[in-house]
Amino acid sequence: MPRLFSYCIPFDDGAAPNPFWGVCTLNICKPVIRRNAKKKDWIVATGSTQFGFENKVVYAMEVTQTLAMQDYDTYCKTQLPKKIPNWRGKSYKERVGDCIYDFSVDPAKILKSVHNEGNRKRDLGGQFALLSDHFYYFGDKPEPLPEHLLPIVRQGQGHKSTANQPYFHDFVDWILKQTKAKNKVYSEPHDRHLFTLDSDHITKCAVRDKKQDDLDEELGDE
Repeated sequence: MPRLFSYCIPFDDGAAPNPFWGVCTLNICKPVIRRNAKKKDWIVATGSTQFGFENKVVYAMEVTQTLAMQDYDTYCKTQLPKKIPNWRGKSYKERVGDCIYDFSVDPAKILKSVHNEGNRKRDLGGQFALLSDHFYYFGDKPEPLPEHLLPIVRQGQGHKSTANQPYFHDFVDWILKQTKAKNKVYSEPHDRHLFTLDSDHITKCAVRDKKQDDLDEELGDE
């Protein structure tokens, strides 16, 4: 049976997930989920209390394709070039591309992007890129979960999947009704303002305390 992975997304700048250019992708951050999620699984992220987004869905995606990160690099170069970050692009969408590792050299080179060397081990530890052509992205207008689905909410680090099994079908039934956000960016990422042309901002997860990164790995599934 497919699984439902849920986690709290504390900030959303358009990089993880990257919902642009017709395909929602997750290629950086969330290494445990990226290692374990398979085709037909669902991933859902609810927002943090910091912005009043708790119990609200920022995005949900059905995994329709998985690629090794090296294969994702090749795929983007031929099929999804706009997912490759252009740090001096005119739009923030060009800056937050998630295909940030260039595997044409060994070791893979990190492109100028939302992450830096401090994220290499964690990013590459995810092993896979998750792609979806069936997604719902609400951005800074997150959609409240109905009460009967609140048990899937994960607060803090880590994620849920095992505990979500009883709610899988109910969640899918609910998300399929959210047609306003199907396969499009219904509203922009909350933290998009951090990536204006005059900014050298590195996404917050690039400078998070290493202990928190390790904790995310240790907590794993619930």
